[in-house]
Amino acid sequence: MKPDLAVLYEHPLWFEPLFAALDRRGVAYQAIRLSDHGFDPASTGIPAPVVLSRVAMSSFLREVEHPIFYAEALLAHWAANGARVLNGAEVIAVDSSKARQLSLISRLGYGVPKTRVVHRREDLVEAARGMAWPLMVKANIGGSGAGITRYASEEELARSIRDGTVPDSVDSVLLVQDYVPARGGAIIRVETLGGKFLYAIEVESGGDNFDLCPADACLAQPGRAAVRMQAVQPPPELVEAAERIAQATGLAVGGVEYLVDDRDGTPLFYDINALSNFVAKPLEVLGWDPHERLVDYLQAEIGRAG
Repeated sequence: MKPDLAVLYEHPLWFEPLFAALDRRGVAYQAIRLSDHGFDPASTGIPAPVVLSRVAMSSFLREVEHPIFYAEALLAHWAANGARVLNGAEVIAVDSSKARQLSLISRLGYGVPKTRVVHRREDLVEAARGMAWPLMVKANIGGSGAGITRYASEEELARSIRDGTVPDSVDSVLLVQDYVPARGGAIIRVETLGGKFLYAIEVESGGDNFDLCPADACLAQPGRAAVRMQAVQPPPELVEAAERIAQATGLAVGGVEYLVDDRDGTPLFYDINALSNFVAKPLEVLGWDPHERLVDYLQAEIGRAG
């Protein structure tokens, strides 16, 4: 008997809370791990009427032969054959490109950090001309803070390029971006579900620490510094902005991140995350478990697909 839901995932630990919630609620689902998956492009079958993608952009950190672009093709194939795919190929196309994210956010009329995009490392210095130092070089496809380096001067950046230590991206696209001092030393992660506000947390952003994943499996990594976080309620206009960004991306579930520039108080949106794991210890931080809301949403989608 075909399940009602398929969950396509890559990380072996991140989705245990979701699977546990689905089990508690008696949802018939199939968990499909990407690592050894393959498909026939001439096939017409789908694994379930509803498919939820939980593909991590940081998967390239765990597997050299990462599944990001494979998953994009697979999800497009299933959607073309009639599956209701949540966070599908169109969403991966945005999730896997910080350049596209900033372009989308800017088109909606919201502030982003000053950024230049190139596809050759030797063009980084020229792209940085006219920008204030320090600045950051960021990989277009990152995840868990990977591929981000702060440079204090043009000379330091040029030396890093010569030495081959400048960040790289698996798609060869790089960003030069203003290093924005975050007010209060924190960023705000707004989680959305079905394009609507779910909750927001403030996450400590300690200087050059860019790995701000707040989930259980991230916090438990050996040697990883503790990350301070707390639930917050952003101003209504920023909640609305996050919802509009999520809706324009097509996010079924995911996060939108912003910080407040301490130099002038301007809120700047800088990241759209279609995976965005829910916060660790949600009952302590939020007082409720967002996985239950996600299962509610998935059951509603299964009902519509049926």
